[in-house]
Amino acid sequence: MNRRHCAAAAITLVCALGLLTVPVQAMAAPTPDASPSPSASATAPAEPSPAAPASEKDLEKIREQIETLYRQAGAATDAYNLAEEQTKKQSGEIVKLAKAIVDGQARIAELKDRAGAQAREQYRNGGLPPGAQLVLSDDPQLFLDGVNKVRTSQQASKTVLAELTRTQEDLETYTQDASSNWHKLETNRVEQAKAKKRINAQIAAAEKLESRLEKKELARLRQLEQDAANRAQSAWLATRPTPNVAVSGATTAAGKAAVAFATAQIGKPYVWGATGPGSYDCSGLTSQAWAAAGRPIPRTSQEQWRLLPRIDIQDMRPGDLIIYHADASHVGMYVGDGAIVHSPRPGRHVTLAGAGSMKILGVVRPER
Repeated sequence: MNRRHCAAAAITLVCALGLLTVPVQAMAAPTPDASPSPSASATAPAEPSPAAPASEKDLEKIREQIETLYRQAGAATDAYNLAEEQTKKQSGEIVKLAKAIVDGQARIAELKDRAGAQAREQYRNGGLPPGAQLVLSDDPQLFLDGVNKVRTSQQASKTVLAELTRTQEDLETYTQDASSNWHKLETNRVEQAKAKKRINAQIAAAEKLESRLEKKELARLRQLEQDAANRAQSAWLATRPTPNVAVSGATTAAGKAAVAFATAQIGKPYVWGATGPGSYDCSGLTSQAWAAAGRPIPRTSQEQWRLLPRIDIQDMRPGDLIIYHADASHVGMYVGDGAIVHSPRPGRHVTLAGAGSMKILGVVRPER
């Protein structure tokens, strides 16, 4: 690669660093459009009759639709969080590479100065280094000293040239790596934007469904949600494998610390993409709880499922993470007695719930 091109690319990357540290802020879900009010009839001034209340069957369908939308939003949130983490990582790598490029340029300039000084010295001595001229002396001792100086001078020249070549090669590698990381960074930004758009659309659609319900219907909808969770929990408890008391009871100090952190967040609102301290999404809560316990874990529920050690559900103990749904789009922390603490979804708060109130994919343990 042309050396000047390397330097130009390095300067461009350094100048662009200011753009890398700007965080991507989560956008609030758009406010749903209000339903149009019925217009008065030109021929019938009478008030329109109120809409009939939603039936139990209709409310159950609405509950299922809302649950599906929020689950889809949860999966999109995981995609957003993962892209954000990768963006931060790539930004950090580019910062390191840019510093290496600047340092490499300074080192090349220094080595060129040294090589130039050696060349100038040879020119002043008729094209020979000082040691070579001493070889021409009739004095045996000066002859031996001259031989040593020639060897030292030759070795120094070779060292400078070898280091100059190596530094220039490193500079080219740093520039290529920085370009590659910049491409990945921009790809992750695109993924973030797509995920954010999906999240906002799904949350807005769910909120719009709820906004059309009367106060009594909303209360009944909440009861239907609780009833569905209770049924799932009862079915899970009825079929749950017998816990291995020797294993499940061996809660570690780190596990206790993680549980203590997570339960201390009860009552704080769900906000997608949030990692505290005032609000959390589901994996933001679990990752921060384990970070507080001294064990950093992956940021998203899907990465937690992919990377953390999996265990049998009968060996589950407080502090372990239960991953939910086939796409691993939700996570809660087991706290014992068949319960989890989790941050459910938009419009809800961190709370305790039955460990089997949602479809369990599996269990992972942050401690190795």
